[in-house]
Amino acid sequence: MTQKQPLQKLVIIVGPTSSGKSELAVKVAKKIGGAVLSSDSRQVYRGMDIGTGKITGKFDVRGRYMYKGIRHYGIDIASPTRQYSVAQFQKYGRKAIADIAKQGLVPIICGGTAQWIDAVVYEQEFPKVRPNAVLRKKLERLSTAEMFATLQKLDPDRAADIDRYNPHRLIRALEIVMTSGKPVPRLKQTSPYDCKWLGINPPAEVLQKKISQRLKQRLRQGMLKEVALLHKKGLSWKRLEQFGLEYRFCALHLQSKLATDEMTKELFEQLFRAHIQYTKRQMTWWKRNKNIQWSLE
Repeated sequence: MTQKQPLQKLVIIVGPTSSGKSELAVKVAKKIGGAVLSSDSRQVYRGMDIGTGKITGKFDVRGRYMYKGIRHYGIDIASPTRQYSVAQFQKYGRKAIADIAKQGLVPIICGGTAQWIDAVVYEQEFPKVRPNAVLRKKLERLSTAEMFATLQKLDPDRAADIDRYNPHRLIRALEIVMTSGKPVPRLKQTSPYDCKWLGINPPAEVLQKKISQRLKQRLRQGMLKEVALLHKKGLSWKRLEQFGLEYRFCALHLQSKLATDEMTKELFEQLFRAHIQYTKRQMTWWKRNKNIQWSLE
């Protein structure tokens, strides 16, 4: 009788935005001998640095993205001019895990994009629903609020954890539901890995203070200039708005669709409220996972 091979060990660090996941991942990596797979749906894109809160690492001569002596995968691997899908990341992430393990290191997944992490960790097949140009064009005429309301009626479970301000994700979810006549498939709770889940969830007042400080810092660092430069390099306003959060509101601001005062108070307040709502959606998703060991820091 053949003996089963032990499952590959993974450490997975999750939590709301601005909670300190990236620095914790580095500390854990140094302690146990690991490398980090960043699972952030916007940090995969080159040139999107300030607005995504990307760590300030650099590529070494061997083409490895290094930060504080730890190799990071999943950062600056795609052009923002093209959509990088969760299915693509699933394939990339599993290859990265295998590569880290071959080096005798422990793979550490870190990030705030819950759907992307789950896609790598769990057995998940994506619906084979091809893009429907006619349907997409029709949906694009709707506001995000109208699309979200439609999704709530057709698939309330998917609506509960989707970014309601992200038109790309709303369109894809509606495309799947309206084409297949079925809800977006839910995850199977089986994994090919031996997972240790760690979660950071600071008290609300602490997290809100961190978000506020982080947003002010990003505005000072030139977040608006970054968005303007991406537009100058060929990204449409519509494409920038699809990235959500900073990119959505900065793009609206630069089109004079928000207040036009320099470092506008309205822009900050819009971003702050959007981040608070986003952290609530993140925690709604993660609180379903009973394997996560939560800490306040």
